[in-house]
Amino acid sequence: MRKDAQKTDSKQSDKNLLLSESATINTKPQLEIFADDVKCTHGATVGQIDPEAIFYLRSRGIGREDARRLLTVAFANEIIDRVKFQPLREQLQAALESKMAEGTRPQEA
Repeated sequence: MRKDAQKTDSKQSDKNLLLSESATINTKPQLEIFADDVKCTHGATVGQIDPEAIFYLRSRGIGREDARRLLTVAFANEIIDRVKFQPLREQLQAALESKMAEGTRPQEA
């Protein structure tokens, strides 16, 4: 933060979703603060899709892969929905939908 950023209230959050057993992430949230009178917090979370959330959706008749896809899309949409610039938000949404559709294609023999 700049020296003239007095009275700033800043929060940095780094949320990561691991989509496979072999996935890894190196994350290091960091704030550089040069002002004296500020409130700043930061944190990071890393995890896989909650098995209880999968169970809940499966108990309502949703298949395992569809449940994983729904939860992954929900995670990504939390971020995309915060983008204020509409053309970028729409582009990110289209990219997400395209990427998720790739996972639904049948395996070629």
